[in-house]
Amino acid sequence: LRTANILLITLKALANEVAKNLVLAGIGSLTINDDQLVTEDDLCSHFFISEEHVGMNRAEAAASQVRKLNPRVALHVDTENILTKSPEFFAPFDIVIATERGLDVLSTINASCRLCNRAFYAAGTHGFYGYIFADLITHDYLLEREKSNVPTRLKAETATRSVIASTTKKQNGKVIEMVTKREIYSPIILANSSPVPAEHLSSRRRKLQISPLLTCLKALWEFQSISGQLPSHSHADLELFTTLATEKHKELQLPAETLRSDFLRSFLQNLGSELAPVTAFLGGQLAQDVINVLGQREQPIQNLLLFDGEESNGPVYALHPIFPPLDGPLL
Repeated sequence: LRTANILLITLKALANEVAKNLVLAGIGSLTINDDQLVTEDDLCSHFFISEEHVGMNRAEAAASQVRKLNPRVALHVDTENILTKSPEFFAPFDIVIATERGLDVLSTINASCRLCNRAFYAAGTHGFYGYIFADLITHDYLLEREKSNVPTRLKAETATRSVIASTTKKQNGKVIEMVTKREIYSPIILANSSPVPAEHLSSRRRKLQISPLLTCLKALWEFQSISGQLPSHSHADLELFTTLATEKHKELQLPAETLRSDFLRSFLQNLGSELAPVTAFLGGQLAQDVINVLGQREQPIQNLLLFDGEESNGPVYALHPIFPPLDGPLL
C-alpha cells in the first residue's frame, strides 16, 4: 500500500471521496488527472474547493487540500485531456481509476491499461444511482479461514474464479487454511455487451430480482455514444433513451414489467446530479476494493457493482462473454 502509485481521472464528487480515502489510507503516490475548470455547480458537492477556485483547473484547485490530508503521500496533478495520452502513460501506475466518463472514453482508457497490464476501475454516479466496474485482468488474492474437514481442491469454482493454491498454518491452537484464488476479468467494452450470468436467469423469480438500473446504465452508455452527451428533457432525447432502454432490456432477456415507467422517470431526473451520501458510499466501496486489491486480500468486485440509493440496494453482476464450462482440476 505504501508504495502504490494510483491514477485518478476526473475529480468530481465521487473522485473526491476516493482520493480522500486512498490518501488517508497512506498510498505512496496519487496522480489526479482533470482538464476541466471549476464551475459554480462543483461548489455544491466538492469539499476540496471553494468559491475562490471558480475558473481554475479542478485538479490544481483541489491539490492543496488533498495534500493536507496526508503530506506523506506524493501528489501529482495532470491537466491534459486523458484522451491525448499514449498507452505508455499508464504504465507507471499500479491502478487506474476513471470516474464520470462515458463508455467510449472508459473503453479507450481500459484498452490502454490492458496493453500495460494495469488494473482498471470505472465508476460514476447520477443522483441516487451509481456503479463501480473493475477490470483487474487477472488477479490473485488470499483468503484465510479455519480449516474444515472437507479438503480444498484446486479447481475452477466459477467461469471466472479458480482455487490455485492452499496451505495451512497453526494460530492460537487452531489450524488456519490459506487459500489463494484467481479471478479473471473482461474489459468494459466486452462486459457491456455480455449477457446477465445464467444463474440470474434460471427462473422467473430471479429475473424479477435483477435491478432495472443495469438496463438503464447500458442504455445511458449507448445514448452517450450516439449523442456525446447526457439525455436532456427534450421529447426527442427522452424518446431515444426510452427506446434504447427497452432494447437493452430485451437483449438481457428480462421481463418487460421490471422496466417500469416510474423507474425510467426517476433515473432520467437524477442524471447529472451528485448526492453526497451516494458519492460517499460508492467512493468508500471503491477505495476499499482498491486497498484490498493492492494487498491481495479478500475477493474483489467481479465485475459490476450497481447502487440504487432509492432502494438501498447494491447488487453485483459478473458480466463476461459466455465461457465454455470449466470442470475438473486445474492443469
